Amino acid sequence: MAILVNRDTRVLIQGVTGRSGTQVTGELLDYGMRVLAGVTPGKGGQEIEAVPVFNSIKEAVEQIGPVDVSMVYVPPLLAYEAAIEAIEAQIPLIHIFAEKIPIFDTCRILSMAAKKNVRVLGPASVGAISPGEGKIGSIGGPKPEAVFSKGPVGVVSRSGGMCAELGLLISNAGLGQSTVVGIGGDLLIGMDLSDVLLNFEADAQTKVVVAFGEVGGSQEIEASRLLKNGQVTKPVIVFLAGTFAESLPKDTSLGHAGAIVGLETTMKEKIKTLKDCGAVVAEKFEDIPLLIKKSL
Repeated sequence: MAILVNRDTRVLIQGVTGRSGTQVTGELLDYGMRVLAGVTPGKGGQEIEAVPVFNSIKEAVEQIGPVDVSMVYVPPLLAYEAAIEAIEAQIPLIHIFAEKIPIFDTCRILSMAAKKNVRVLGPASVGAISPGEGKIGSIGGPKPEAVFSKGPVGVVSRSGGMCAELGLLISNAGLGQSTVVGIGGDLLIGMDLSDVLLNFEADAQTKVVVAFGEVGGSQEIEASRLLKNGQVTKPVIVFLAGTFAESLPKDTSLGHAGAIVGLETTMKEKIKTLKDCGAVVAEKFEDIPLLIKKSL
């Protein structure tokens, strides 16, 4: 099984004629994904890697039928219009790769998506991959098989780069992943750690979950409540990056837009709450494979 994506997922790419859109189209096709259409206003009638380009999602869906995922690969200041177009078309999952989207635009996107019962992965999400099944986004680059392998470990990360690092660490230990999800490191995102944990809880292939968290925000605290109240019963291993940041001035920003020292809760509070609720907190990144094996 897999969450979010599988071999039958029907994909549409917004911004398909741009550099990033063209690149990800080739990567997905090489991985065996069903990329049925691309959308770039004013460029309808073209083809990218034999994928037909349309001027709008409405036009595309009329020609190719319904799609499961729309991937937003447009510049940040155009992302709002693109995402709203996909939401209004009732596409079940919107994956937003674009970074540096104005936060008010993100607010409006997430509000509209909630009203329409549409899931949003991102913004600033590298995507998701179920090894051997399918992927959306740029996760794993052109050779995801060099990093990811099929197995029982669900992975969720606020960092896109650490999706690959965790995948490689787990694969090199002789284990593999059910699905790896990059939720994005922005201050506001759609699917968060709690949402992904609930998806993994319902997935028969996933036996243990590894989560990569960071300084700032309260996602880890909120997710710990799922363990405490029994909504998530599978073992959860958490690695928190940025512990050193506790010594920095409050409100210091570290890389990701959501990684802000002292934002909502401290790292010390996160660690204590997670442990109290039954999660395993890895002190060292390289300890993760051993902790997985103990959990299994």
